[in-house]
Amino acid sequence: MRPTLSTLTVFTLSCAFCLAGASTLRNPFLGCEENAFPPNKSNAVPQYTISLDLVPEDRWTQLITDKKEQMVALVGHVRNLTRMVLGDRVFQIVIDHLEELSSTLPSPYREEMVGISQVSGLPVSEVTLYNIFYEVFTFCTSIIVQDSTGRLYHGRNLDFGLFLGWNPKEHTWQVAELLKPMVVQLEWRRGGELLYQSVSYAGYVGVLTAVKKDKFTFSLDERFSLDGGFMGLLEWVLLKDHKQKWIAFITREVMEQADSYEAAKYTLSHTRLLAPVYFILGGAQRGQGSIITRWRDNFRVDDLGSKVSGSSSWFLVETNYDLWNSPPFYDDRRSPAVRCLNEAGQGNASLSLLYNVLSTRPVMNKLTTYTSLMQVNEGHLEAWLRFCDDPCWPW
Repeated sequence: MRPTLSTLTVFTLSCAFCLAGASTLRNPFLGCEENAFPPNKSNAVPQYTISLDLVPEDRWTQLITDKKEQMVALVGHVRNLTRMVLGDRVFQIVIDHLEELSSTLPSPYREEMVGISQVSGLPVSEVTLYNIFYEVFTFCTSIIVQDSTGRLYHGRNLDFGLFLGWNPKEHTWQVAELLKPMVVQLEWRRGGELLYQSVSYAGYVGVLTAVKKDKFTFSLDERFSLDGGFMGLLEWVLLKDHKQKWIAFITREVMEQADSYEAAKYTLSHTRLLAPVYFILGGAQRGQGSIITRWRDNFRVDDLGSKVSGSSSWFLVETNYDLWNSPPFYDDRRSPAVRCLNEAGQGNASLSLLYNVLSTRPVMNKLTTYTSLMQVNEGHLEAWLRFCDDPCWPW
């Protein structure tokens, strides 16, 4: 999913903020947010339809036509950052490998990226880079709660852009701000019927957050591992190992093909992956909530009621760290979320509680691009852009 950041690296970068005197960026837990819900309607994200009846090259035409200017600006920024970090020579080698990589991606995703390239005017290699970056630099928080009647609610923050350009004047991450105009809510249809809904970024062909009515809800969070996505990427390109699944593509397949919570759970647990990840899955019946911790070849499932931190009889909380270990001091979003859920109690389990918890600093932070809420029985999905005013953690 991302190049592994060692504890020392993150600690050093954290201290850099401290030494720079950025006191306004360093606020402790200030208490649970109780009045964030309902969100401001002006921050609701726009909705589009993706028709799977169209040929893959044409599925994203309207969306990319509307978002072309923003997509070109974002990809240009990412390209410049990558070139600056790697240097011109190494950057060109990466781009050349992306040309090769894009030609080996499975259908229909390869053809969809070609269509996005044609509409946006960006080379296919850069459209591929754009998609890969979501699997490399994503932080997240996902929460499932169950009320006393067994009704399940699923919410998530998607945080993106860590170390990808800090604006010291505005106290914002540049990539996170460029991404916000790209957030869209999608209806995926086939034969005129609604298959599922998702929230994503325009031009990203995978699924990060989604609901399939009366079946299951889904989100994914990044997982750090020495056996990270770069290892799988190298195996894909150099060893031609194309049997492993890309995260973005397996999530699409699950949303389009799985017809039950158990079927989705099995596929997400047993499929060999290109990169480690956390899959957060909620069902339509009492007790159907799980965090699937994935290595590339192995898995562990923690269900509602598991005896691990971040789990209780009525909620699950996943950020970006294994539930059986304590989160690191420099990025503990789990503890505030758990504390706020416990203070509220199961009697208040609802979409409004989820939104308030996801609005609590540092669960919400400068990296947070959107918050989404889902309810499986109603097929409910909503998403809003987020703006974390100071005092607010950088991440």
